[in-house]
Amino acid sequence: MKIGNLILENNIFLAPMAGVTDKTFRIICREMGAGLVFSEMVSSKGLYYGDNNTDELTDIDLRERPTALQIFGSDPNIMAEVVKKYINPRNDIDILDINMGCPAPKIVKNGDGSALLKNPPLARNILREIVKVSKKPVTLKIRMGWDPNSINGLDIAKIAEDEGIAALTVHGRTRDMFYSGEADWDFIKSIKESIDIPVIGNGDIFEPIDAIKMMDYTGCDGVAIGRGAMGNPWIFKRIGFLMEGKDDYKPTPEEKINMAIKHLNMICSIKGEKVGVREMRKHIAWYLKGMTNSNVVKNVINTISNKDDMEEVLSKYLIDMNAFKTK
Repeated sequence: MKIGNLILENNIFLAPMAGVTDKTFRIICREMGAGLVFSEMVSSKGLYYGDNNTDELTDIDLRERPTALQIFGSDPNIMAEVVKKYINPRNDIDILDINMGCPAPKIVKNGDGSALLKNPPLARNILREIVKVSKKPVTLKIRMGWDPNSINGLDIAKIAEDEGIAALTVHGRTRDMFYSGEADWDFIKSIKESIDIPVIGNGDIFEPIDAIKMMDYTGCDGVAIGRGAMGNPWIFKRIGFLMEGKDDYKPTPEEKINMAIKHLNMICSIKGEKVGVREMRKHIAWYLKGMTNSNVVKNVINTISNKDDMEEVLSKYLIDMNAFKTK
């Protein structure tokens, strides 16, 4: 798949997720076959004013590339200035993605994220100013609209195409749905049929076959997987297998535990032990979901504050599981 002048090895992407798609997880998903990974949302104002915590979110590793850096904001001048001074000079950022889809209250209350769907003229101005100055392909993430009474995603999609956006990711839900209900693939299909730039479908891809069904049904050029990848980075490789006509497979409990251990060691080496151990609690819960006695293990994990103890619990769980299999 091609976005702007960037040729990607496939059209199966890791969608941006706040608190999830950090550098460690992006590296793992690239290793598991994702053709493009998206960063967590980054505040344009945070970059503009030199906030250190915001700057840390933009750290990119060679192993994860190609990487799309996603920014959010609602001030066209600040966003354009950030692109010129901060993003353009960086060779490790391959694509610049603009967020107009985040439904989080703390984002929309400032007029950012999906709140911009309510203001098409401002959305156009933001896209125009950014495309004008960006030296990288600019993509956009949207939802269907704000609520059932304001489904205007198609209008925003046409604005995006008019203003030179290189590709569009469409989440088939309104803002007021958050992540409830079912994603509307018919809406993604209608967007694809109405514009000529690449359209990436997003929403309700939890199994590899879901990605195949979405692409077949909507005609979209690629898929972006969010919640379906949490604790399940194998999904990218598995989709690739299906696209190649190969049989699907499911990772074994042993593979999941070993991946959790790998993830733990990598995140602690990148973020430090204190932060890494704390953040791994949710990832381990996702990796172990549905496994035998996993709730007992997760309860223990949530009380641990150092890497060695956390790894020991996971290793013992793996040994116990193997012992159980041989009985």
